[in-house]
Amino acid sequence: MQFVRTDELRVGMRLARPIYNKKGVLLFERNSKLTPQAIESVHNFGLLGIYVLDPAEPLPPMSEEDIEFERFQTMSVFSIKEEIEKILATGKRGRLEFIVGMLIKRFGHLDGKINFYQNLRSKDDYIYRHSLNVAILCAMMTHVLNVRLDEQNAIMHAALVHDIGKLKISQDVLYDQTMTEEMHLHILNAQSQDADLIERTVADGIVVRRICMQALRIQMDILKGERDIQTAKLSIGAKILLVANRYDELTAMSLSGTAESEVKALKEFRERPDVYDPQIVNALIKCINILTPGSSVILNTGEKALILSENSRDILKPMVLSLQDNSIIDLGLKVNWDIEIDDIMKTMDNRYIINTDALALAGYLKKEGE
Repeated sequence: MQFVRTDELRVGMRLARPIYNKKGVLLFERNSKLTPQAIESVHNFGLLGIYVLDPAEPLPPMSEEDIEFERFQTMSVFSIKEEIEKILATGKRGRLEFIVGMLIKRFGHLDGKINFYQNLRSKDDYIYRHSLNVAILCAMMTHVLNVRLDEQNAIMHAALVHDIGKLKISQDVLYDQTMTEEMHLHILNAQSQDADLIERTVADGIVVRRICMQALRIQMDILKGERDIQTAKLSIGAKILLVANRYDELTAMSLSGTAESEVKALKEFRERPDVYDPQIVNALIKCINILTPGSSVILNTGEKALILSENSRDILKPMVLSLQDNSIIDLGLKVNWDIEIDDIMKTMDNRYIINTDALALAGYLKKEGE
């Protein structure tokens, strides 16, 4: 499966993921082939691109729960768009608390992991879809971390409005593919100018403003290349928002048509523990599936392999099956400590369908915490 920009779509390509309209009505089923009419529709929707299957790739498994998650994302983003546009136009809040409650009810009490699928985006809804994804991640992480309900509500509000300042910036600037550090700083400064608006228009506005501004300050320090970044006094909300925001920034589709893998996102977090609190990163790992059995990966030795079972102590050191010689390698053993997952194979991921029942009988699949 790979992401293809809209202007590079060709007749006959097969959809890897379904496409819905804003009411959640299925327009194009996955595995269906693109027709001239379908490509024209994608252009009309303003989508940056879509996910398609490689020519010889079988349709990857996708549960009803996974499909419903994508449908839910599509429907929810329009509610968020209407609410934030109302805040910008009137300076008053309406249904934002209802949206927060809905997201907490759906994602703020989960005890297991979910498949966190990135949604399709256009220039017109990119910020709203980003805000939704950040809020979903925050809902799950606050639950794992046992954050108090009042703090959870404030963090969720911050997730939904933290990028509101970007909506006042020209799309030509916001989505300029030759983005410079100066332009990026201009965007971050524009966000900071809406601190008063955030405080006036959301529940518990003073707390939400502090969360947004603390996270924004750290983002600006990173962009400036500061090495001694002070995060000791950050609120738990700002720490969670930083991780959720950056994870979605890295793994979502972009105008360049590229996105980092979940593995690359985790590696960035681990390289900057001074910025991304390891406790918060571990909470993220407990919320979403990243290296599940059957995933195709590349090791830092250059070998290609399949994941057999996860390692609950270190996500990047699972048990794998080497495709080079069919040997089984437990990366969690000390003898293999210098070997780890380098990245997910973009063109081979999900090409192999693993019989998980057989893996369980062989003793490779382990329950959480084992």
